[in-house]
This record gives sequence, structure tokens and C-alpha cells, in this order.
Amino acid sequence: MFKRLFQKSDATGKPPLHFLHIGKTGGTAIRHALKDDEATGQFQLVMHSHPTTLSDIPRGEGVVFFLRDPVSRFVSGFWSRFRKGRPRYHVPWNKMEEQAFSRFQTPLELAEALGSEASDERTAAEAAMNGINHVRFRYSAWLGSVEQLEMRLEDVFFVGFQESLATDFRLLIPRLGVSDSLTLPGDGNAAHKTPAHLKQALSETAAANLRRWYSDDYELLEYCKTVAAGINSEPGSDDGRANG
Repeated sequence: MFKRLFQKSDATGKPPLHFLHIGKTGGTAIRHALKDDEATGQFQLVMHSHPTTLSDIPRGEGVVFFLRDPVSRFVSGFWSRFRKGRPRYHVPWNKMEEQAFSRFQTPLELAEALGSEASDERTAAEAAMNGINHVRFRYSAWLGSVEQLEMRLEDVFFVGFQESLATDFRLLIPRLGVSDSLTLPGDGNAAHKTPAHLKQALSETAAANLRRWYSDDYELLEYCKTVAAGINSEPGSDDGRANG
């Protein structure tokens, strides 16, 4: 699966390995854990920011990304932008976010409004969903459609999931060839986690509205779950292809 991946190398003599940072899927914690080891191990790690997508990565170069249940990701994304990214960051609201947060104060309010029988409430909710950063971006923005991702599957080195972040990180470490003493940050600020005191519970109605809104994301998520076991069990460069 990784023949082309191991033929590529940069000035360090190591194959580049790209980490896509899909918003609110655990990428900040991963980047923090690996920040001092980007040039160690078997690969030259390339840690990308949010705007970089799979289509930006040259064919034949390896890619790592993490995903998350879209409903959970929505809640995290809403609170992140509601707080303007604080305390780790401070990114002011754009005009659409100002309008959204003046009307919807919690993820529950916004998600339930998506199915409102009142057209003005539903229209405002749809505008908020399309205006709030993190919330408005779907997995296809990074990965394309299922068919497009399938065409790049031989470049996918590892697929992780936020729900099993610690376990998947431990599985990834030996494949990278970096120190097995590396750990994910325990500090919520470093990992950019949603503070525990914020309300995160959704009603079934709200969750159902979100599942319909993010139906394409669920299609990509389920496809990635299907292929992840096979991809993540690959032996990396231990198969002797690292030099040829």
C-alpha cells in the first residue's frame, strides 16, 4: 500500500509525512505531543494548519488525519468559537458569528432551531451553521468525497479517531519511529479542550437535526472506520521499502 510513499523523500533523506489538521478532532493535542519530534523517527513530519487539504498533498506522500463523530464535533466547534478560541487562542468573531451568537447561546438552541417549524428561526439557524467557523466546515472540505478519498487511499498512512485518541496515538507512535515516551498533553488548555462546565448535552431532536445536516460527514466517517483497521495495521517502513 505504501510503495509510492516510501519512494518519496526530502532533503533530510526521510519521506515526508503530512498531518492534516481537521478542526476539533484532536489535532492540537497531537501537534503538541509531536512538536519536538518532527524531524526524528522514520519520517519528516509536516504539521499542517487547518486550511491544508488532502488535495494539497502531493500524490505519493503519506497523510495522517483524525476524525470525530460529527455531532460531538459540532458541540466542540460551537463552544470553541463561542469562546473566540480562548483561553489558548483569541480569534474575534466574524460578522456572521456575531449574528449567530447573538441569537443562539448554546449548541442545543442552534441544533434544535435547525428543525424549527418557524421559517425565520430555521433560516437563522442555517445561516449560523454556515457562518460559524469549525461548525461550517465539513469533512469533505479536507478529504473530498468518499470516491475522491478512495482514489488517494494508498497515500493514507494512518486514520485516527478523537473518541479513541489516546489509544490511537499509542498505535501511531511506533509507526512513526519516534520516542515511545511521548504522551498527549494532560492540560486542557494545551489540548484546546472544551471546558467541562459548558453545557454539552443535546436533545434527541437536536442530535437528529445535526445528523441530517452532516449526513455527508457520516458517510465519510463510516468509510474511514471501515478502512482504518487495514491501514493502521500496515508495518510502515519495516517491510524494507524505506530505501527503495
